[in-house]
Amino acid sequence: MVQIFQNETLPIFSITIKIKAMKEFVLLFRQPTFDYSSISPKEMQELSKKWHDWAGKIAAEGKLVSNGQRLAMEGKVLKAGGVITDGPFVEIKERLGSFIVVKAESLDEATTLAHGCPAIDAGGSVEIRPVYE
Repeated sequence: MVQIFQNETLPIFSITIKIKAMKEFVLLFRQPTFDYSSISPKEMQELSKKWHDWAGKIAAEGKLVSNGQRLAMEGKVLKAGGVITDGPFVEIKERLGSFIVVKAESLDEATTLAHGCPAIDAGGSVEIRPVYE
């Protein structure tokens, strides 16, 4: 049986929960070359494992938003005045090969996630860019 008492004052509790908003960042992988035609199947398997392990660690932390697709080597660049050049690599030393999207609280945290990327071991770099909301 439930008893209801009129005019009874109950304490009211106020709870404030702060949730840190995660932002999205693109990690762009650049390397001097993405030509793997001269490496052995065993070396390719080891390289694939490095990438899988590194990205898997980010995914295990719940911070992988999207596995970006590997980009083709061919392409075009359109410049001012309608000038078109073959391939986006004529003027740069590193080629953009692929990307992933991660979530992090800050640019510094996203940069920390980029540590250990196999592109760095291959003489390349990882560019970390915030995605505008």
